[in-house]
Amino acid sequence: MAADLTTAVPDQHTTAGPGHRPTAAGSPGAFVGRDESAFARATNGDYFGWLEHVRSAAGCSHPIRLAGEVATIDRATGRLLASVATADLPDGEIYKPCGNRRHTVCPSCARTYQRDAYQLLRAGLAGGKGIPDSVAEHPAVFPTFTAPSFGTVHTRVVKRHTCGNRRRCDCRAEPCHPRRASDPTARPCEHGQATVCWARHEDNDPRLGQPLCLDCYDYDAQVVWNHAAPELWRRTSIAITRHLNARARALGLPRVEQITEAGRVRRVSPVKPSFGKVAEMQRRAVVHYHAVIRLDGTHEDPDVIVPPPAALTVDDLIAAVRHAAATVAFTTRPHPANPAGWHIAWGEQVDVRPINADGEVTDGKVAGYLAKYATKSTEATGHVSRRLDGEVIDLYANHQGTHPERLVDACWTLGGHRDWQQLRRWAHMLGFGGHFLTKSRRYSTTFRILRDARIIWRRTETGHEYADQPDHEDTTLIVGLLSYVGSGWRTTGDALLANTAAAMARERHEIAREEVLAAA
Repeated sequence: MAADLTTAVPDQHTTAGPGHRPTAAGSPGAFVGRDESAFARATNGDYFGWLEHVRSAAGCSHPIRLAGEVATIDRATGRLLASVATADLPDGEIYKPCGNRRHTVCPSCARTYQRDAYQLLRAGLAGGKGIPDSVAEHPAVFPTFTAPSFGTVHTRVVKRHTCGNRRRCDCRAEPCHPRRASDPTARPCEHGQATVCWARHEDNDPRLGQPLCLDCYDYDAQVVWNHAAPELWRRTSIAITRHLNARARALGLPRVEQITEAGRVRRVSPVKPSFGKVAEMQRRAVVHYHAVIRLDGTHEDPDVIVPPPAALTVDDLIAAVRHAAATVAFTTRPHPANPAGWHIAWGEQVDVRPINADGEVTDGKVAGYLAKYATKSTEATGHVSRRLDGEVIDLYANHQGTHPERLVDACWTLGGHRDWQQLRRWAHMLGFGGHFLTKSRRYSTTFRILRDARIIWRRTETGHEYADQPDHEDTTLIVGLLSYVGSGWRTTGDALLANTAAAMARERHEIAREEVLAAA
């Protein structure tokens, strides 16, 4: 696997270290400097020690460099047991992965985030990671909530799939927007653009998601809907819970007494839904939500996960989701561009599928599907940028430009009002300011627990630079007295060597994994 050399060239956010010679990306000097620095590093007598030192961040595009001291302290007495100074380590620094979830920013960290997301989502359906295995028997559904239409866009519809793999689907698509010549809607729009498209778009067609007429498209409504989507989801989750509570009362199910932290007794509903949710940015640059909703019961201990009452089934959960999707709506605050406010509701296409261990939709398929979208952002729309400000907005916003440029312009224009300033803050996300992966507290474990487990494994595995410290895991505390030095590799040669070594290690790991699965 080839290393990505373009990300190795430091940008304005990179702090250059000793020995770094800044060169322009793509210039001949950049490749000369890369080759020279790589040769100097590889011929160093401690090259393999350096590779071992940077191994945890070797595949990262923009690692964080820290300097200082790592101390091991006795928890009971506070006595210093041992310490390691970064000055005694290669480069005098510690390399930490950037941890960015976006695949376009750092593929290596995004891959780690995706695998953590998979474990987190699947544990809520199958158990493990501190979640009881009994959740596999709980009713669960996989709903998809889409946005309404803001104008006609090019689309690809396959009514009947004959392919064996949807990821490489080559099935014949239906015509995009066919209309008979006698159909009144087949006439050109008021801007003279055709409202008919007979093309059978391929999956990689750049026209997919683009409006048939840019001037007819309602850009203001779309960016406002993107911005209001997290609030719409919050209200939807509340409506689902209320519908299930009403169903429990209709069935005559008794309420459960719980003891709060303050020692008081409260009576709660015998059913409680838990969820994990991922936001996906569609090609037309509007978000829609994929979710996993699991039906739980309630226990006198709020932290205990128990099955729901037998009278409540997956059909009740499906009915609650469909009812919430059809009824939840609200109107935004007024804006000079729309004094009545914008109506926020889900689109007509709401799909709800039950999750079964041996059915068409399984826990593994759902977790893998949602984890895939957890590392994506706006790149599907053709727009990728950092947070925008007044100095660079003209590079990305144009009210007469492309589809993404008009969306950014709508965010910036509407965000000029004092009550809508958040639209400018999230203009680089086309108005969406929510998290791409969220979950309810009871649904599953947390990312922090998964990351802490990985850190403990790295610190205790054989050969780690801290492994020779006193082994008193239960009575000692590791404290990092570190300060920020910079981000990015010290030289482009270091980036080349580290990323290549990491790519080779990943390839060997995947081969070994495939062989283990084949043997099993």
